[in-house]
Amino acid sequence: MLLSAQPAAEEKKTRFYLLEQFFLKAGTQMPRINEFMSKSLPALEKIHPGPKIFLEALVAAHMPQFAAIFSYRSVEEIFSERRAGLANPELMKGFEDWESGPEPPYEHYSASLLEATDYSPEITPPATPPKSPRIFELRTYHSPTWRQLRALHERFAGPELRIFHRVGVHPVLYSTMIMGQNMPNLTYLIPFENLAAREKAWAAFGADPEWVKVRKESIEKHGQVSSVIQMSIYRATAYSPVR
Repeated sequence: MLLSAQPAAEEKKTRFYLLEQFFLKAGTQMPRINEFMSKSLPALEKIHPGPKIFLEALVAAHMPQFAAIFSYRSVEEIFSERRAGLANPELMKGFEDWESGPEPPYEHYSASLLEATDYSPEITPPATPPKSPRIFELRTYHSPTWRQLRALHERFAGPELRIFHRVGVHPVLYSTMIMGQNMPNLTYLIPFENLAAREKAWAAFGADPEWVKVRKESIEKHGQVSSVIQMSIYRATAYSPVR
């Protein structure tokens, strides 16, 4: 699918997000990746000043798991920052230290490129940092076709977004995956203060009369626009700039 053209006035808006997931095994790998990421953050901030989120999985298909989300204004910015990282002695020394040891730093790794939708907000650190790191729910809705994905986006951008906000679901990112697994899909990220707040919000959403009506109308018009839903729940690390 071709990347959508953006007006010049939106050049400073975040257009892309890189979702990196590190699939670990129990033992030393989680402490090692947290040590690397936290110690590398000052150098990373100089290269990538944009919003960053570092997460540890609480519920996911593969446990343990570490995830990182980086925001970019363009694809070119991704490559230029990666080149700058490779040329940074401090970052490369930290990377070499992370990789050293009797076992590898992770079992395997994946990266997904997400394009922000027109209705996606900007990810920004909270004005008042939370007393404890929030949880973040990552949801991916796979659609059988791009036509059905467009219909899914239309539903989200219209009534579903309004219902979300009314019941306490406030996603900080809505996106279309343009490189990754299980495409085409809509991937979005929702912070909650804690697991209890998450359960309360989703229960209210499921029981909302307008949502019941909107879902029924959507199915009657477009059929089932999402066939598989993947969900993971993470907790932000203590050092994550957005937490």
